[in-house]
Amino acid sequence: QVQLVESGGGLVQPGGSLRLSCAASGFTFALYTMKWYRQPPGKGREWVADITPYGTRTNYADSVKGRFTVSRDIAKATMFLQMSNLESEDTAVYYCMRPEGPLWGQGTQLTVSS
Repeated sequence: QVQLVESGGGLVQPGGSLRLSCAASGFTFALYTMKWYRQPPGKGREWVADITPYGTRTNYADSVKGRFTVSRDIAKATMFLQMSNLESEDTAVYYCMRPEGPLWGQGTQLTVSS
């Protein structure tokens, strides 16, 4: 079954860190650029970061640059989003996606609050 499954969301205090995971199955994960998006409450979905096949290049939205790091484990067919120095504005449902298709995961909720 071709799918993406996110995990790792939760409640974090401002300034804290968290790592999200995106497990891919049903396709050759290493061949595709993968992306992270997020949707804050009451707002549209916005692009966060992406990583090229084999992880050779990464790109970030200005709002997360220097705080978030995207990576991928080809052997485990999993993409990660390491988030640090979290802010309340990072509160959102986080989605991973493959542009070809496109293919979206179901999302995982991150709430940054004291």
